[in-house]
Amino acid sequence: MEWLTAIESAINAVTDPISNFIWSFILVYLLLGVGLLFTLITRFMQFRLLGHMARITFTSRGSGEGISAFQAFATSLAGRVGTGNLAGVALALWVGGPGAIFWMWVTALVGLATAFVESTLAQVYKSRHADGAFRGGPAYYIERGLGQRWLGCLFAVLLIIAFGLAFAGAQANTIARAMDGAFSVPTWLTGLILVALTALIIYGGVRSVARAAEKIVPFMAVAYLLVALYILVVNLADVPALLALIVKSAFGFGPALGGAAGFAIKTAMENGVKRGLFSNEAGMGSAPNVAATATVRHPAAQGLVQSFGVVCDTLIICTCTAIVILFSGVYQSLMSGSPGADIEGIQLTQDAMSDHLGSFGTWFIAIAICLFAFTSILADYAYSAINIEYLFPRHARLADQVLRVVVLAMVMIGSVASLGFIWHFADLAMGLMATVNLIAIVLLAPVALRALRDYERQRRNGVREPSFDPAILSRPEQVDHDVWSGTTGRAG
Repeated sequence: MEWLTAIESAINAVTDPISNFIWSFILVYLLLGVGLLFTLITRFMQFRLLGHMARITFTSRGSGEGISAFQAFATSLAGRVGTGNLAGVALALWVGGPGAIFWMWVTALVGLATAFVESTLAQVYKSRHADGAFRGGPAYYIERGLGQRWLGCLFAVLLIIAFGLAFAGAQANTIARAMDGAFSVPTWLTGLILVALTALIIYGGVRSVARAAEKIVPFMAVAYLLVALYILVVNLADVPALLALIVKSAFGFGPALGGAAGFAIKTAMENGVKRGLFSNEAGMGSAPNVAATATVRHPAAQGLVQSFGVVCDTLIICTCTAIVILFSGVYQSLMSGSPGADIEGIQLTQDAMSDHLGSFGTWFIAIAICLFAFTSILADYAYSAINIEYLFPRHARLADQVLRVVVLAMVMIGSVASLGFIWHFADLAMGLMATVNLIAIVLLAPVALRALRDYERQRRNGVREPSFDPAILSRPEQVDHDVWSGTTGRAG
């Protein structure tokens, strides 16, 4: 397909300089800076409340009405757990070396606070729609909290481009490559099958996506974790050396890989943060869209649930992928520059797993990435659907129908396009929307901080399930009182 290659090259020529500038000079430092700021003003909430996060995440099953806190968590985790965990980690290692994993961890630790703030804001400023379901997210809190609908619309457009187009294509691309590498299935055939399966679920709407995610995500995450733990136990004696390699490489010490500057601090940091953000999405503004749909009594409760998703995604699942790759003979061949060691993306993860487990590893990764990335496609649609409804409230039904067709088309295109093109496009879209969201949540952080203090005050006073009263806010009139019913604070 020479015409497709020509289009990809033309787009890359325009997008790459912009993307490199955003990531190299703006977003890496903005992301870490905002995370550190929120860590400080919340008094290190990600460490103080980690146990409470885990407890309410797995006990918040809901009453059967609307979307429960756990379903919202599972849907957002479906969006987080995908190519970023398998192909993204491999790409980070290929370009930035083992040091990139260290910066992924740092991004996750500070990202816990960022994820809490943005998801709490999404709950505070959510609204109830005609069907009784809740809608919210950055577009909503930008308009209500900052009074800037134009900026909310800009974010919504960027998110639809990023998730409805770029990320849906990136997930499909990874699935197609995995199936081709494991079972020699043509990428076009995988694309057709993905389109059919995706259509079956997304035509049921956001609630259908939430129900599917609730069933698939826990299963796939546990299975992947068990396999990684087995590999870790087998290589337990080498763990101290591996940790030392990761830390040293993060600060520019270690052998070169993927070029002479592969282990430079800037390269390791940039790729670690970039892939960390793509993986856990903290600060990007994606997870808050589904966080707002949950039926809860207090915004901070859902903020804590969504924050725990970063733990599951980056600190656990991404680390599992790093263990699989770094302990493999495939990675050692890459480091030594052996002939033919020019694999990347999901192929690196597949070959590393095969090195540990033989043919079982090849098909296990293929199945795992299919489940990981497929649920991510579903979440990508859910995020986009919420924002298309925000943009066209009077024609939401028609707009959603068009969106479904576009998402399905991108799934097909992504299945047959090149890996580089898809990831470059995704990087640019992610960088732009993350920049807009990070600026917005910094300005609105006092609202999330008030909610957290109120939540913790009620818990100290013996309230097992705190409820929210908009009166604690400096501008309670900005909140939809049909959602948060005055003094009771009961959602719904």
